[in-house]
Amino acid sequence: MKYIPEQEISKLLASDRQYIWHPYSAMHSDIPVYPVISAQGVRIRLADGRELIDGMSSWWCAVHGYNHPVLNKAILDQLLNMSHVMFGGLTHSPAVGLAEKLIEITPDPLVAIFFSDSGSVAVEVAMKMAIQYWNARSLPNKQRLVSLRSGYHGDTFGAMSVCDPVNGMHSLFSDVLAKQYFIDSPGCRFGAECEARHINPVRELLEKNHQKIAAVILEPIVQGAGGMLFYSADYLCQIREICDQFQVLLIADEIATGFGRTGKLFACEHADISPDIMCIGKAMTGGYMSMAATLATEEISQTIDSHEPGVFMHGPTFMANPLACAVSIASISLLRDTAWSARVSKISTILESRLSICRSLDHVEDVRVLGAIGVIELKTAVDMASITARFVEQGVWVRPFGKLVYLMPPYIIGESDLINLCDVVCQIVSEL
Repeated sequence: MKYIPEQEISKLLASDRQYIWHPYSAMHSDIPVYPVISAQGVRIRLADGRELIDGMSSWWCAVHGYNHPVLNKAILDQLLNMSHVMFGGLTHSPAVGLAEKLIEITPDPLVAIFFSDSGSVAVEVAMKMAIQYWNARSLPNKQRLVSLRSGYHGDTFGAMSVCDPVNGMHSLFSDVLAKQYFIDSPGCRFGAECEARHINPVRELLEKNHQKIAAVILEPIVQGAGGMLFYSADYLCQIREICDQFQVLLIADEIATGFGRTGKLFACEHADISPDIMCIGKAMTGGYMSMAATLATEEISQTIDSHEPGVFMHGPTFMANPLACAVSIASISLLRDTAWSARVSKISTILESRLSICRSLDHVEDVRVLGAIGVIELKTAVDMASITARFVEQGVWVRPFGKLVYLMPPYIIGESDLINLCDVVCQIVSEL
């Protein structure tokens, strides 16, 4: 079916408005949503027959585009065996195979993997892991975390507590959120050196409070939903050194940056460092299913295992779902077999070339590109409903937020589609 009759679309939208909450939206909202009937490659087909070039990779996860035959086959083959089985007391080849592949591609010495079903849960697991590790080391006072302002780590309670305290949701839940330490977002941009004034606040905070701090958590190189800020790899190197100096773990939240988005397979590689704990998700399944993982060093896993209660205290129902594991294996293999680095490099070149025209606009604060991420930062916030509608009218799917109009296209996007996507964005931004 190429489209749905207008009467059916109206009925669908009426039920949606009556019964469904969308992300960060109000029930019965007048802000439009667009019914989708299919997606193929880099195109999303709406119910009325219109096609949109996808500039968002469905919130950064559909790196291979949609309806990919390799990923479809992985799902269907696994479905014939089993769609799910509990992971308590059981195991299966997709989980073991995925674990082996992740150990192979992630930075050493990450060797212990805990599977979960979303990025927020992966962060919760990382936080619990850090706290339980220090408790096992007879340092039970080390329970607080340090996070960067403008950071984003998820929407569950633990993850919220380490999100930006101003632009996050702290004001609504201040009495129940765990109290954490915050330091300013890195002032040194990507490609620049990290000066003493940038790193000293971290050093001073840890020097004074390391007895109470379990870990520093950050998004390496790119602060995603908190502002699309790209910061110095040298800053990340120095954070690693300071954590080691003061016996504080380093948690790298690679949920948005992992699997090639920044031009490296994992953003930590820009600084050639390895965290003690790493969270991954989003692109791991190629956008097919919700899946995440938390990786840790052998030191952390063995310390937790060898002290009371002798087990790590977490266990999601859908942990290591076989369908999600199978498609993750296929997605990672596809990524490595299809020259992802060259593709991301080409996307980066086109984004820089086509978006740079917006730098001359008076109402644009900045234009920045890193890997397959292109950002136009405006001086004032956009009206998301009206600007999204204008993008749809021009045949592209772009979902701005705040002052940011940004692109994270699938890696398979062709040159002509990417140029068209960029040119539409620049045209609409110039008319604001």
